[in-house]
Amino acid sequence: MENTNIDRELGWEDEIEKDGGEFILLPEGDYDFVVESFDRARYQGGAKLPACNMAVLNIRIETPEGNVVIPHRLYLHTKTEGLISAFFSSIGLKEKGQKVKMNWTAVPGSTGRCKIGIHEWTNDAGEKRQSNDIKRFYPKEQRAYKAGDF
Repeated sequence: MENTNIDRELGWEDEIEKDGGEFILLPEGDYDFVVESFDRARYQGGAKLPACNMAVLNIRIETPEGNVVIPHRLYLHTKTEGLISAFFSSIGLKEKGQKVKMNWTAVPGSTGRCKIGIHEWTNDAGEKRQSNDIKRFYPKEQRAYKAGDF
């Protein structure tokens, strides 16, 4: 008997049953997060930024109502180096003023804290929609442990 509770890849001809979960819009605020995964991609360029490599992060926020996954793009360009540094600082892989090599293998599963906002947009049918986006990443707190903390 096959265990259907295990996450696995679906085949093209597999049967499906689960209904989609309800969309959860988080209120603006500060949240702990886990980097669920990231993909390497290429940004084709635009008015503000030329073509460059791009990391597409899937940031998971766990709430009592359910998990919310927010995609977030980091553009690998010197114009956005401060934003990249803020992300690596938030997951504890960079300290302020420190020069580091970006360690992408350590990104999946890492944790941090960020500020979530609400992005309003209009879809192709002219309907107003809302979704969450990440406004900023907070530096991971460096705490010195004292005797008796354990």
